[in-house]
Amino acid sequence: MLNLIQNEQMKIYRRLRTWILGLLLIVIVVLAGLVYHPGTDVSDKWKVSAVETIEHNKKELENNSLPDKFKQEMKEEIALQQYMVDHNYPPADYTLWGGAIRASGIILVVTLFTVIIAGDMVAGEFTWGTIKLLLIRPASRAKILLSKYITTLLFAVTLLIVLFITAIIVNGFLYGFQSLGLPHLKVDAEGQVHEGSMLVFTLATYGLKLIELVMIVTLAFMISTVFRSASLAIGISIFIMFAGQIITMLLLRYSWGKYFLFANTDLTPYLKGQPLAEGMTLGFSIVVLVVYYLLFILLSWEIFRRRDVAA
Repeated sequence: MLNLIQNEQMKIYRRLRTWILGLLLIVIVVLAGLVYHPGTDVSDKWKVSAVETIEHNKKELENNSLPDKFKQEMKEEIALQQYMVDHNYPPADYTLWGGAIRASGIILVVTLFTVIIAGDMVAGEFTWGTIKLLLIRPASRAKILLSKYITTLLFAVTLLIVLFITAIIVNGFLYGFQSLGLPHLKVDAEGQVHEGSMLVFTLATYGLKLIELVMIVTLAFMISTVFRSASLAIGISIFIMFAGQIITMLLLRYSWGKYFLFANTDLTPYLKGQPLAEGMTLGFSIVVLVVYYLLFILLSWEIFRRRDVAA
């Protein structure tokens, strides 16, 4: 199995396309960091803004017509801003952690690049006729398919690590590395502010994004087993990837829309306690994703096992 995986890794990394994608990812992270950087020193101004926010929210709380939900949010915001001022904790948005968390949005690019590789993993063998060279080896079809799938996931994880490290370095130079020890602040239902690890929170954000990445890549891998044309498999995978979110917004108008794959792939809203639709929980989304995942894996195996390679 290890030899098969090494062979698939060589196929990926000996291509110029792979290195161009990696370099392009680094360039995108750098440009995103520069674009979102305020360009001015906000080390002192944030305190003034925090005090103004506290005073504004206190005045708004005097309005009895406000819904209880808004009042609760304002109280939590007051507690959070006051805690930041008292302990001299700047907003995370103006630190390297904020930049790194914003860079998690670029995981969409990682997904796109991995989908390109995944769409070519099996279909490309049929396109170039090299599938016969694989099947004449003593390894079973199951091992061949599994090695390709594992290689695809390893490529995705590699790009994700490159993204994370690049984001930390770039935003460290832009905002300074002195904020490495900044804690993650969270307000509980009683209005108490608790400190947590910003590294853990950032890694959790990337980890939940990784689940979305794995699901979409697994779907693209399954599609690659269906078609003999690599370009067709890649094109369909990319279309589904981008159309999925639009379809989700349309289907969420119905109660059964929450069972749609792309309504559950992004788990990061659960970090803030904001599910995409009513009745959805982290456990619910995980169960839905597991069902889809097993379905994609089963279909990939059945299609590849039954595929005629005589032609």
